[in-house]
Amino acid sequence: MKQLSLIFFLILLGGSIQAQMPTFLLGTWKQEGKALFEHWDRNQDGNLKGFGYQVLDGGEMLVSEYLDLIAEGNGLVYKATVLNQNQGKGISFEGSLVGDTYSFVNAEHSFPKVISYQKLGSDSIRVTVSGGEKQFSYKMGKVKNAKKAEIAEVSSGAYDEDLAKSLGADDYGMKNYFLVVLKTGENKTTDKEFINNEFRGHMENMGKLVKDGKLVVAGPFGKNTDQFRGIFILQNLKDMEEAKAVVDTDPAVKAGLLGYSIYPWYGSAALPMYLPYSEKISKAKP
Repeated sequence: MKQLSLIFFLILLGGSIQAQMPTFLLGTWKQEGKALFEHWDRNQDGNLKGFGYQVLDGGEMLVSEYLDLIAEGNGLVYKATVLNQNQGKGISFEGSLVGDTYSFVNAEHSFPKVISYQKLGSDSIRVTVSGGEKQFSYKMGKVKNAKKAEIAEVSSGAYDEDLAKSLGADDYGMKNYFLVVLKTGENKTTDKEFINNEFRGHMENMGKLVKDGKLVVAGPFGKNTDQFRGIFILQNLKDMEEAKAVVDTDPAVKAGLLGYSIYPWYGSAALPMYLPYSEKISKAKP
């Protein structure tokens, strides 16, 4: 109840923002102690557009979410689209301004319910994320020498329609897959020659499914107590029945050495793009 009281207090005290954009956000910001960043630009329509990203050890940028600050009526709407969540749909928060803090509220959302940006100085802000009993905050400092080329590429949102169509992407760059969890099967034979033959066929069948454009990802689990053996991610299949038919072509599955469960999965349509490079980085062939 305390959190909901805070939300309504912010709304009553702050009122509408009168479309006053928090232009102090423009630029690139880095979270203290972590390689986590936000970058904001102003569009031609005066709205702000940003994205959150992480810089990996090798220097690559990994985008985690896209952000929008949009003037609607007499107020502002903050929209966050987190990759691989909510089926690629953005969540909107209504804005209020209290002193030097912009707070964006969606009381119906599970978490977060409130996202706020407080200006601490010309080069420092505090971000607070809260909802229910959960809350955390962190300081961010302005980055003066951010990776301009990489940021420009992401900010420009250079949409490639032909590429999107070729990958079967929806408007959010996503598409539907089937996630297959392979498990230890019911056949407990100890015949090593039989087992080796069936798993050799298992590997050959995987190669065929890749060439047929149906298998995108495959790999084994480490040792675990759930008897999980590996995963497949399948694409270009119309329904669960077709996905089952594809998995049932596996010789190890046919022999009962492997069982499986299948789940619908929604992910980036760009996932198959790694496949052309996989053979180039494989020194030893299975």
